[in-house]
Amino acid sequence: MSTAEDFTQLPRAAWDEAVLTKVNEAVVFMDDACAESLHWCGGAARLFEAGARDVKRFSSFEAGGEKEPKAVFVVSTLLRGRAVDVIRDIVSLSRFRCCVVLTAVAHPVHLLAAGGASAESERRVVFEQFEEKLREWMGGSDGAAEVAYAPVVFAPVSRQQLLLAPAYAHLFPLLARDLEAINARRPEKRRLAGLADVDAHALPAQLQLDVKALAAALNSLLEASGAREESFAVGPMSRVIAGELAAHPQAKSRRKTAHNKASLIFVDRTMDLTGAVGHHGDNLVEKILTVLEPLPGHVTDVQVDMLELTSVQRTPHSQSPVAPGCLAQTQSPAAQSLWETMLTSKHKEGVMEVQRALVETASKEKLPIKMSMGRVTPEQLSSYVRLFRGCGGALESHGGLLQLGLATAQTLGHPGLPRWDACLAFERLLLQALGDTTFLGVLRQLLPLMKPRGGEDASGSRSREDGCGPDELILLLVYLYSLADEAQPPHGGGGGGEEEQLEMLERELIGALTLVVTREAELSPLLQKLTGCATPEELTTERAHSAVGEMFGTLRGLSHTRDHLKQLRSVYTASDGVHQATYRPFLRQLLEEVFHPDRPECPDIEHTSGGLTDLLKTGFSMFMKVSRPHPGDNPLVLLFLVGGVTPSELRLIRDTASTHKPGTQTLLLQIGRELNDKN
Repeated sequence: MSTAEDFTQLPRAAWDEAVLTKVNEAVVFMDDACAESLHWCGGAARLFEAGARDVKRFSSFEAGGEKEPKAVFVVSTLLRGRAVDVIRDIVSLSRFRCCVVLTAVAHPVHLLAAGGASAESERRVVFEQFEEKLREWMGGSDGAAEVAYAPVVFAPVSRQQLLLAPAYAHLFPLLARDLEAINARRPEKRRLAGLADVDAHALPAQLQLDVKALAAALNSLLEASGAREESFAVGPMSRVIAGELAAHPQAKSRRKTAHNKASLIFVDRTMDLTGAVGHHGDNLVEKILTVLEPLPGHVTDVQVDMLELTSVQRTPHSQSPVAPGCLAQTQSPAAQSLWETMLTSKHKEGVMEVQRALVETASKEKLPIKMSMGRVTPEQLSSYVRLFRGCGGALESHGGLLQLGLATAQTLGHPGLPRWDACLAFERLLLQALGDTTFLGVLRQLLPLMKPRGGEDASGSRSREDGCGPDELILLLVYLYSLADEAQPPHGGGGGGEEEQLEMLERELIGALTLVVTREAELSPLLQKLTGCATPEELTTERAHSAVGEMFGTLRGLSHTRDHLKQLRSVYTASDGVHQATYRPFLRQLLEEVFHPDRPECPDIEHTSGGLTDLLKTGFSMFMKVSRPHPGDNPLVLLFLVGGVTPSELRLIRDTASTHKPGTQTLLLQIGRELNDKN
């Protein structure tokens, strides 16, 4: 039987087999997504241990040196467009006599992208053609060229519970606006009524290729584990991905011979965005990922300031000359153990475990540590870390643990952390109001918050420096719109008057939020993505107003993402006069249906593996009793979140599974921007 930990070891094995065997004496050029996968599989040190001479960015501004005759390119994308241009530029500027190109996209997907031969053809047509191009760029036919598939897609963020797919971080569940774009390209008679009607063929061409490439990567993972899966889906995008995996030619043959049974449940993140953007998660890592700066080129890890471990003086208004630390600690067993605890424990427990690990390590190294009682403070943690300054051997032995300690200290002392509590308090107020008034009434309560930060209030004092900024305001809007259907219905059933009032209020909110955004001294990563501008100087009022207006169009669609569900439609329990209103996480409800021994088949969990056989069974069930596979039947459950997950949800998944079916192994696979969707 395959276990969750068996699965998390497979990405590392993929690097061993597909990449490390080819890098000896080579300069390695790697794109960001593959670099992030390697980052969680041991890092660049593994390349150097395998004989690599150098590791460089995948950029047209890079090249090989005079005495570097071999190059290995590791890319996460199709070999076309920018990827081809960059490889050509690097090879043309270098003197390579041997080039190896490894792509994480399978050859059948390249064939489909080329629009030529059948995707099931066994010939490596596209790869062979690219090998010819490599020889041409090297300046002659005597150069050695190789192009191959390397399934280095997944990153084991947790050895016990979580795999990420950085190459597919851009994929997100379909929204109402996507349906409008899909229908705009179709004849009027063939337009789709809803997102539930969307299949793979209806998607834009590039998205079709992305889904097929992801299905091929998933099949490689399942093949390496010897798993025979039953696939299930909740949500339109999940159904499309699960259907592609079920129809994959190699998956069909694999399922005939594989012996390790597993359930693979695909779930759209949009079924519950309240859980993604809310601040109710009591988890240390969730806060670290929210307040610390992202590691450049990564979608999951963050930068940890390492200056306290050096004698370098900090200077104002300048970047640290010391390379940042990070959360991915794959070399030290002690650091790995601490990371697993931080990832799945409550905030207070995580902080206490960091303190215990630092104190214990300092004591073993016989450093002059002074214990103090009471609440753990950031200053206290920093003082423990500084004890290691100048101790070369101890720094090298415990560097991973010290990076996690510094990440904790810098988060606890971060000036933006108080805004977490402010957002949580307001979310609780909104949650109570939903049961007492209409959505319009609840939404109106956000309007007083829509004021630029750092100005002066009526009393002449500085205001809102520690209040909600534009990022927090956007998260509150997402939080509220994803709960819109839970609000009290308007008196008289709504109608045109209520809709007109909502449109007027939204126009007022758009204007107010536009002013907030344009008054920001710096644009956060979220605002940069939203507006398409890197600096405040680029951002005009018209551009900001247009971007915010587009965002509200998307928000409207969030209130209908569960409309097609029959049983799991609500994530809210109203107050009964004794108990306060509460948020009911969709994932918990879903897993209770999966793992609870007394639950019948849930109509919202669609079985997607059966194909024609399943349809025949459905037809025969009219005449005889036929039971479909249940996702809780198998000893291993792989939960695939399309759109992201939070660390708090990792603990929720683990606890729900252990409560209702203790013997079941659970593993979470995720595609989405970040481990914590707040950014």
